[in-house]
Amino acid sequence: MSQTHRPAAPAMAQAAARPVPDTGSQLAVLVTGVALALGMATWAGAQEAETVITSHGYTNFGELKYGPDMAHLDYVNPDAPKGGEISVWARGTFDTFNNYTREGAAAAGTGLMYESIMTSTADDPYGLYCYMCTTIEYPESKDWVIFNLREDMTFADGTPITAEDIAFTHNLFMTQGLPEYVNVVSEYLDGTEVLGPYRVKYLFTEDAPRRDVIGIAGGQTVFSKAWFEETGARLDKSTDEPFLGSGAYVLGSFDTNRNVIYQRDPDWWGADHPMNIGQANFDTIRYEYFADGAAAFEAFKAGEYTFRQENSSLQWATGYTFPAVEKGWVKVEELPDGSIASAQAFIFNMRDPKFQDPLVREAIRLMFNFEWSNETLFYGLYDRVESFWQNSDLQARGTPSEDELALLQPLVDEGLLDASILTDEAVLPPTSDPARPTDRGNLRRASALLDEAGWIAGSDGIRRKDGEVLSIEFLQTSPSFDRIVNPYIENLRRLGVQAKLDRVDFAQYVDRLQAPVDFDFINHTMTQGYEPGIGLRQWFGSETAADSSRNLMGIEDGAVDRLITAIIDATTLEEMTAATHALDRVLRAMGFWVPQWYKSVHTVAYYDMYDYPDPLPPFSLGNLSFWWYDAERAEELKAAGAL
Repeated sequence: MSQTHRPAAPAMAQAAARPVPDTGSQLAVLVTGVALALGMATWAGAQEAETVITSHGYTNFGELKYGPDMAHLDYVNPDAPKGGEISVWARGTFDTFNNYTREGAAAAGTGLMYESIMTSTADDPYGLYCYMCTTIEYPESKDWVIFNLREDMTFADGTPITAEDIAFTHNLFMTQGLPEYVNVVSEYLDGTEVLGPYRVKYLFTEDAPRRDVIGIAGGQTVFSKAWFEETGARLDKSTDEPFLGSGAYVLGSFDTNRNVIYQRDPDWWGADHPMNIGQANFDTIRYEYFADGAAAFEAFKAGEYTFRQENSSLQWATGYTFPAVEKGWVKVEELPDGSIASAQAFIFNMRDPKFQDPLVREAIRLMFNFEWSNETLFYGLYDRVESFWQNSDLQARGTPSEDELALLQPLVDEGLLDASILTDEAVLPPTSDPARPTDRGNLRRASALLDEAGWIAGSDGIRRKDGEVLSIEFLQTSPSFDRIVNPYIENLRRLGVQAKLDRVDFAQYVDRLQAPVDFDFINHTMTQGYEPGIGLRQWFGSETAADSSRNLMGIEDGAVDRLITAIIDATTLEEMTAATHALDRVLRAMGFWVPQWYKSVHTVAYYDMYDYPDPLPPFSLGNLSFWWYDAERAEELKAAGAL
């Protein structure tokens, strides 16, 4: 079971996470946006006595998987038929089609309408490829990059995409974009220059991390300058009219808070692009909205939508015995998922003085019994999240390596870290007795920690310090989490903590996550990539602690900032890996989270009218793009009354 709690716009101009679950990830597997450098390059002449490289793509490590003359991606079916509809569900409500502002709740699927200059693939963890460009040019110093744009590109209204649009979009994000994005990117980008109708140059500051710069520029979404000037639209305002984009899909229709339908643009400029062959196969993509997972599941059983990625262990273990499954109308499958497991967790609001005490946080962490929950509530389907880079080579394990110690020792010497970080094994979540919801040993340990912190239980069993009651409120939107949260709350009450669940509607939830932040304890999913870079500042950096769509915890820590810088400045895979191990180790030792659970497969159910490539690529399920529709089987299902 998972719950997405990023109601506001994605950061880094939607170019920061790979792969993006839900909306836009399946079209061109949006770029990792803040990483990726050199590879498969053609060496050109010299400019200002410095060698300039011309290439179709860019990678920091090794070689690009695909060459400049690729016909199509290896994992797609180039002969996949076009047509039909796929429909999925979304939770909550929406009141805007602008996913780049924290004003309002954006409709699901908006990423389907937009594209970026460069793109990544679902089978190359470090590669970044020209998409809206034919080639890039950059010097060895990476002080700048030039994008040589394709000349056949158009927006959805048929108007051409030019370098003016690229430069305009950059300036739009820098003047009207999310503050957390602007604050980070402004340190690294020094502006753009239009060199010709289809040639644009990005300039980088002296301090910009050279491993990240081309990814920052290439990951930029592209909007129409003329459309924005004509309509007066703003990036920082809610809107019920989508911005003009160039993607495979345009908005077909919507019924606010009920559904959104996107339709494939028959005149899409990119239909024959090698990156798109075998992708964008559905005529329409429909999102049906439901208040909670239970209602959505009943609707799926009734055939009101056709594809479901199951996040409830209860439903997966017990729910898929309904007639449509028994009759063979619905297929139920576990498909491989090679992505880094999302760091799904309960998180503390570290801005609250009582949660700044590590003893208090550790006591509260001890009272969540994952083992009992997994066995009793989850049917043993999950593993425990331990790391922010779970199940990857970037996950810290055991005691620090020599390379890690070289990074950690100075931070200990300066008093930024406790010396135990040098010798202790990487922190793992507390373990509990699976036989009962309350682990008595952990209860005793937690009680001793709170006593030490000065939170003393009174005659009524409630813990107080200086007259203040120790309380914690779980802020939730979904009733499907009640069965998990309520036993945790009961354990905390046994400890003397005044714990309660506050379930609010989606709009209230969004409002309470914005400054001034108003929550104690929420679910949060901190998705990380294979090549971490400046996006880490948005997740964990001090500069985003006051108000951020990602650093909801409010982390403000000098050691974390220094380690993020070490990752950004790393020039080799070995350096980046060691620095990421060190950061993972420090973040886990801070204890600002209560890790939840993950599984290493996609658990999906769908009406048997879709096909997919076999094998699937490691980093994307791709159901909204490189799956396809079987019209004959769909007609059979309709004739049988399945839909």
